[in-house]
Amino acid sequence: MKDHQLPPVIVRYSPNDRTNHWITAIMFVLLALSGLALFHPAMFWLTALFGGGQWTRILHPFGGIIMFVSFAILVLRFWHHNRFEEGDTQWLKQIDDVIANREDKLPEVGRYNAGQKVLFFVMVLCMLGLVLSGFVIWRAYFSFIFPITIIRIAALLHAICAFVLIIGIIVHIYAGFWIKGSIGAMMRGTVTYGWARKHHPRWFRESIKK
Repeated sequence: MKDHQLPPVIVRYSPNDRTNHWITAIMFVLLALSGLALFHPAMFWLTALFGGGQWTRILHPFGGIIMFVSFAILVLRFWHHNRFEEGDTQWLKQIDDVIANREDKLPEVGRYNAGQKVLFFVMVLCMLGLVLSGFVIWRAYFSFIFPITIIRIAALLHAICAFVLIIGIIVHIYAGFWIKGSIGAMMRGTVTYGWARKHHPRWFRESIKK
């Protein structure tokens, strides 16, 4: 089948995938802002976005539950696409070629590259750390169950996981703008044949065979 006979775009994300992603993304922003407001007095002014300090303290953990559930559904949707495969280790070893955009020298990439897969599992670990530590320090309901030492450790773990997750999301957003067309894919759900062939050649071949 010749290229001019093929459809002009490939579906990369379904409407449900995109809705799930943007719910998680919006909740992340809200939780990052409210979490920073509670983390240090210098950022307490951010509580004005949520109706004040008391409302921020009330809403933050409930928002955390919503984000975790949404993210868990996202993980179930994309888990099988993020399993490490042959060529992923070599892709990571050639990170200098990745940074220099020498994609022709890299192992063929499927639906996601090795960097995206590493970020995926970092986010999974951070989310688990956040939800588990969050329950421990959720004073209104659960903190009375745990000794103060455990609560202090949980608070530290919560801050560490949140910091790593924020850095990871910044990298995720930067990569989305760096690889032109990636943001559009999550907005429209489709990518051009040229984009798929260049950035994810193995996924491109598999997709046009279906």
